Amino acid sequence: MDVLAELLDGTRARGGLFHQLLVSPPWSLRVQDGAPLALYTLLRGGGWITPAEGPPVRLDEGDVAVVCGPDPYVVADEPWPAGRTPQLVIHPDDTCTTPDGTPLCAELALGVRTWGQGTEGGARLVNGTYLLGGEVSGRLLAALPPVLVVRARACPCPVLPMVAEEVVRDAPGQQAVLDRLLDLMLISTLRAWFDRPGGQPPAWYRAQADPVVGPALRHLHADPARAWTVGALAAAVGVSRAALARRFTELVGEPPIAYLTGWRMDLAADLLREPGATVGAVARRVGYASAFALSTAFKRHRGVAPSAYRTGAPATAG
Repeated sequence: MDVLAELLDGTRARGGLFHQLLVSPPWSLRVQDGAPLALYTLLRGGGWITPAEGPPVRLDEGDVAVVCGPDPYVVADEPWPAGRTPQLVIHPDDTCTTPDGTPLCAELALGVRTWGQGTEGGARLVNGTYLLGGEVSGRLLAALPPVLVVRARACPCPVLPMVAEEVVRDAPGQQAVLDRLLDLMLISTLRAWFDRPGGQPPAWYRAQADPVVGPALRHLHADPARAWTVGALAAAVGVSRAALARRFTELVGEPPIAYLTGWRMDLAADLLREPGATVGAVARRVGYASAFALSTAFKRHRGVAPSAYRTGAPATAG
């Protein structure tokens, strides 16, 4: 499995939310749901996304925006100045209120996953939201700006017509359909973003195209529990130990075993949150001989013991 696919696997939608909003200017909503990742597109009209930090980003018809949480942001028909009160507020429990807390979900409901003012000539905004982010996706999220936009004129999103049709349907298996559409939107948008002219994709993405480092990364991600050494990895890709170490560090920014350790810690963090997981079982799945060995490495890398992390204690990246 390639690196992007592995990272996206930890961001796979499971019960993701889709909404359609029909509005006419002036319109504005503050999103403070704490979600790690959300996608927005305007099937009609235009708007702006104003993150908590950084300049507002224009969104035109057919563009797709990826917004990284959990910080709140404002989506509106115009750039939103700091301190100005929006019309609507979106909360973590997927409820919509006025800024003073008055519920509005029932008043704005227009049909299946559709809210707003019911205007025909206004903007038609669709968004999909990932509710939970596994730690495996942390390396991906760290590579993204608060808001990124892929322009329709440069790279039209191939799944938008299907999204427009499915978001208002209520058929058997609909949640599974919407989850997969959300994943497809994210994958196609990120690939277009990373591959755009003049783009600066993360080192691990660029390195996948290298004839030496690319295969090495795929080996590490395919079998992270294996007792890899630089020599074994070099033999697997058919180069000398010194050549692999030099090339890998140059392109990825860290030596092969340091990269593997970080990836194992990301995997362990995700596995520790699974129901019924034990530190010993997780240790074996990510290449450590015992719970003690994993605990030592995890605490050194994350700043908290695995047992404490599993119960929700805050961690600091090593």
